[in-house]
Amino acid sequence: MRRSPKVFSSSFSLAQSYLEIFKFVHLNLQRSNWQQHAQPRKYCFHTSTYVASQQRENPSNHWIAVLDSYKRTLHLPVATHEIQDLSNIGDSPGGEVILHGYLGARADLSKNLFFIPLISKTLDYTVQIVSSAKSSDGSQKPAHVKLRALEQHSPVAIRGLLKARNPTAQQSLGQIKKIDHVEIDLLDVDCLNEFPKDIIFTEDTKFPPNLRHLQIRSDKSIRDAVAFRAQVASVCRDELSKRNGFIEIETPILFKSTPEGAREFLVPTRRKGLAYALPQSPQQYKQILMASGIPRYYQLAKCFRDEDLRADRQPEFTQLDFEVSFASGDEVMAIVEALVRRLWAVFLNMDDLATRFPQMSYHDAMSKYGSDKPDIRIGMEIADVGYLLPADLVSKISPLRDPVVEVLKFHVSDEVDETRRFVRTFMDSSDSASFQENPEGGPGIFVVDSRKPLQGLQPFGFEAAEQLEELLALEDGDLVVLQARKRAAHTGGATPLGNLRLALSNAAVRRGYAPKPEGYEFLWITDFPLFSPTIESEPGQGGIAGLSSTHHPFTSPKPEDVDLLLTEPTKVRGDHYDLVLNGVELGGGSRRIHDARVQEFIMKDILLMSEMRMKEFSHLFEVLRAGCPPHAGIALGFDRLIAVMLGKDSVRDVIAFPKSGKGEDPMVSSPGPLTNARMQTYHLSMAGGL
Repeated sequence: MRRSPKVFSSSFSLAQSYLEIFKFVHLNLQRSNWQQHAQPRKYCFHTSTYVASQQRENPSNHWIAVLDSYKRTLHLPVATHEIQDLSNIGDSPGGEVILHGYLGARADLSKNLFFIPLISKTLDYTVQIVSSAKSSDGSQKPAHVKLRALEQHSPVAIRGLLKARNPTAQQSLGQIKKIDHVEIDLLDVDCLNEFPKDIIFTEDTKFPPNLRHLQIRSDKSIRDAVAFRAQVASVCRDELSKRNGFIEIETPILFKSTPEGAREFLVPTRRKGLAYALPQSPQQYKQILMASGIPRYYQLAKCFRDEDLRADRQPEFTQLDFEVSFASGDEVMAIVEALVRRLWAVFLNMDDLATRFPQMSYHDAMSKYGSDKPDIRIGMEIADVGYLLPADLVSKISPLRDPVVEVLKFHVSDEVDETRRFVRTFMDSSDSASFQENPEGGPGIFVVDSRKPLQGLQPFGFEAAEQLEELLALEDGDLVVLQARKRAAHTGGATPLGNLRLALSNAAVRRGYAPKPEGYEFLWITDFPLFSPTIESEPGQGGIAGLSSTHHPFTSPKPEDVDLLLTEPTKVRGDHYDLVLNGVELGGGSRRIHDARVQEFIMKDILLMSEMRMKEFSHLFEVLRAGCPPHAGIALGFDRLIAVMLGKDSVRDVIAFPKSGKGEDPMVSSPGPLTNARMQTYHLSMAGGL
């Protein structure tokens, strides 16, 4: 039965499907006289003025025009050249060309003549289009009117004659390189999607994160970072696959919840009570591959952790992940070192990196630098001086009984007064708040001044001041910083004095007292404690022993410490290694436990995990008991690696679509709200209601 056209006349703009549009257009094509409704219109899909007026006057004509314009864009002419390739054409080019690109800002010489740059698809090159109202035989050129009507930034296909021109003194248009020895005499133009007039897009426009597509389009540094990232990934694949015999294998994204140590993202299913978990890492799958006869595995893996966000963290991130069977950690470290040397040589033009990177134990790193990822470029080594200090001085800087008291020296200026000024500014700033509020005691800061008794170190007493001067080689203008902490084995990633060391160095660089550290200092940090005290805010492995795995529960103990598992597990060191560069942890790895009995012993008897938690790893126990060979591996933070190579402060600067500090993607408004209907589908309910 034929439907009445009234069904479409007033409500067609609310049509819900392309099928309705097709039926409507087909019906009106049968009923309408095309000549009667013919109207002059632009040659683009986005024709806001025409569209608005036609939609009000006759909805049928509006949609016919839209679809007709869209259909023409699907028949865009094939480009004969890329704009950047025109630089290779000689002085007498000649011939007709078809180019694709974006329109730049038009320059009108008169009503009948204008110039307009055509910007390449990569937004890196531009060539000049010359448009005149009349052709050489005196006839009018419709393309001149068409091109004049188009908005800047619109994507177009240009057909024209390639002509020689005299090069200009200006070799670039901002960051865009000019092809200036040829130009295009316009013959025709096809607009592929006109840029809207309501978006202001100039060289000075700063687009917000919800317009990420325009951020990328307007900011060459973002596009360059994304391209650089792809190039580094390609070299990594070549190094691992072709030079080292690795196989790239994709592991599942939909995993299950297991207590590896980090907080997970859950994915509910329509099966009541069941959910997937997004992988914190491919750790368990790559160990499964080691037991599967795959000797060398790698992938650029997507990983997900529901953690508090920082400049170098994202809820979803990329790891360069690999594992080697029948291998020790030293073999893995050698592979990483070769990869890093190649990356630095190819992309940073540095071919003088050490063949093997230095190693430092976790204990030494924490003792000397107060950090498990020290930036050793800035010096400022820490020393324990509690044995030198008088008791009354210790009691003034800390309420702790028998604390460890550590010291560092920091040279700010040869001028004592400048050093004092720096200290006052720092202590009055927000940078110092956390240090002054430390419940274990704030820092004791002294300025070395030879004009004063004991060089300004009177509270130390004569003997301690003399020994300290010799120990630290003190000079006028030096800062002497004391900090107390509990007398206990090192845990965590930093000490209070280690954090203060970085804060002082950064403040001195910002205020011009010290140069910014340069160079690349790679360092392996090894011999981490296998277990650390449980932190209430961290999920850990859920055991009741008060201990958690420092790295993850699959890390093997050092061979010489295996026997301590039975007597003093807190003294066991893990066969774990972190690669650190300039204070940034690029990645971490370890030798894994390959024996199911040892894996079960650590989880059940040391961490005291419940039977329910143990069952979550039943698949892994089965894998390990099936003759799994010894194996080791590592995961390099690929986002951090790219950021460090490009000198970026945040990994967000090297990710095409990063999450915000709140874990949100403002471009697409994720995460999105849960409706009652959606929750019912997945058998969920909101605690306390919506």
